[in-house]
Amino acid sequence: MRFTQDSNAGIHIRGYAGGELRTNHETYRETIIVSADRVESLPEVRHLDDLLSFDTSRILRLDPELVLLGTGLRQIFPAAAFRAAFLHAAIGFECMDTGAACRTFNVLAAEQRRVVALLIV
Repeated sequence: MRFTQDSNAGIHIRGYAGGELRTNHETYRETIIVSADRVESLPEVRHLDDLLSFDTSRILRLDPELVLLGTGLRQIFPAAAFRAAFLHAAIGFECMDTGAACRTFNVLAAEQRRVVALLIV
């Protein structure tokens, strides 16, 4: 078996527990948007209902091919209007609990996919 070093220097989610998310070098205690090369805090999004007034262009400008929504400890589906923004832009959208979204983000980012995750703690 041959081993190679992972040279993907992008952002990875290192942990999610106890109301906090840990990336390469930072710890967040609020909702974040994370892509392979940036993290943006979203303190105004504390609950799924806050997505009703969220400007989805903040995610769309990152040019994702897939958007992951982590909804906290349990999977809860957002309002159809929120999901529709990605459907209209022909971007994949998946909703899952935040732990699953963190793991999925790491796998897809390692595959160098254009994935963006919105993670609610």
